Amino acid sequence: MKLFALVLAVNLLPFAAFCQKTVAPGSKDINTKYIKPEKSLYTVYYVKDTDWKKMGTVNYDITLANNQFSLSDYFTPNDNTKTSSRTRNSVADAQTLKPISYFGEGKDSKLTLNFAQITTGNFYSKKTKKDKKLKLQPKEDFVDFTWFDFLLTTLPLDVGYKARVPQFYYNDESPNVLVEYYTIKEVKSYVYNSPRTGKHDSWVVYVLEEATGAMYNYIIDKKDHRLWQREMSMSGMWEITTNEELDYQPIKNKFDKDRVSQQIYKGNSVIVGTAYAKADTGKRLGGLVNTAKKQYAPKGTEITIFPSSAYYDEWEEVNKKIRKKKLVAEVPLDADFGYGVKKAKVYDDQGHFEFADLMPGTYVIMASFDFTNSYNYSYVSGYTNHYNYFGYTGSTTNYGSARQSYNDKANVEKRVTIDKDGEKKDVNLRE
Repeated sequence: MKLFALVLAVNLLPFAAFCQKTVAPGSKDINTKYIKPEKSLYTVYYVKDTDWKKMGTVNYDITLANNQFSLSDYFTPNDNTKTSSRTRNSVADAQTLKPISYFGEGKDSKLTLNFAQITTGNFYSKKTKKDKKLKLQPKEDFVDFTWFDFLLTTLPLDVGYKARVPQFYYNDESPNVLVEYYTIKEVKSYVYNSPRTGKHDSWVVYVLEEATGAMYNYIIDKKDHRLWQREMSMSGMWEITTNEELDYQPIKNKFDKDRVSQQIYKGNSVIVGTAYAKADTGKRLGGLVNTAKKQYAPKGTEITIFPSSAYYDEWEEVNKKIRKKKLVAEVPLDADFGYGVKKAKVYDDQGHFEFADLMPGTYVIMASFDFTNSYNYSYVSGYTNHYNYFGYTGSTTNYGSARQSYNDKANVEKRVTIDKDGEKKDVNLRE
């Protein structure tokens, strides 16, 4: 994520704006093939200098039916208070983005609109608990403000591209101002660095809200026209909204929740074992020798088992490559992975554990535990000087011995295969 430092001399309505083309529903610049029926998630931050404060998330859901797009969005504040949440739904023509209907509900009001030559609707104030019937007649064509961000992704963006977009927004405190213009002032190339999928060649679209002078910066992918980020100027700070890439899933193999949950509960096989660290586990302290042959996992240590699968193997390999490159965040496990996990605890002081009801197959067993290593070492305790009739003849170094302990941690993982139902496997789970 990157906050742009903008230094722009802005005249609210420069003469050049009136010379620019207008992009309204039906414009040849609008190509709605870039709007995909899908769900997406954006995180909203307030940013001042280098301080990023998370304010909440916006969920978008776009559906397509009967040649109409339906866009629903729901804002969830970071504190999860219902009074700050907000929901909207806007329906538009799937070819032109001409608005058809709108519904919005927030903390203070509800608004319903049916767009036509004369737009009708209802405004309900939660403060006064009164309805207000609406009959509106804007003088120009427009896009519903709910669609503005996605409209930008449909345009033929390029260096030098400029346009003005009329946007409809109803404010009961200013009911006579229905359409406001937003000017695309500049488009530049940019490389967006996603924390998940790395670098993407993109456009930065600089937009001016003509009525207020507010500035917006949009980062839009050059290839698939995905909206990566939106930045809106505020009083002394910026509101930055970033795409969380719900569709990001580099793991091709699918996780089979039903199969793995049966595998750990529907069989008759048993795995028993001992968890311990070997004598040479832990720190290497100048070649000094650990005096304990085994360090058993303490009583109560949690042991985890789950079926190995093509999904898990690919997940391990993908994250191994990510860690090596250190470019993007690691891929989390499937949200249902826990259905295939079983846990047990070491039940004595010799690291013993056991699992039952397992079906044939290969399993991954894992444990992590602290232990104390002890070792012997020698040290110089002093020197003995030697003399004869003629004086000093040399010295001998004197050595002492001692024993020292230190705390360390063992992380153990092992794969075990059960070949037939009813089999009992005895394993050493050691690092």
